[in-house]
Amino acid sequence: MVASTPNAPHSLATASGLLLGTLVVAMAVGALVGWALGGAGLGLLVGAIVGIPLAVLVVYRVYA
Repeated sequence: MVASTPNAPHSLATASGLLLGTLVVAMAVGALVGWALGGAGLGLLVGAIVGIPLAVLVVYRVYA
């Protein structure tokens, strides 16, 4: 008897990686923009705030 493989090509690890990767990229972009404007910490915070819904949207688009 051969073990069946799941039909879904994505796993929980893929979703976690997408969430974390998107959030880190958004925070890095926010920090760079903030650094260019004189406030890297504030840019990092804004990047995190924008990155959370962006990461959810990316995972939604991949799994939809």
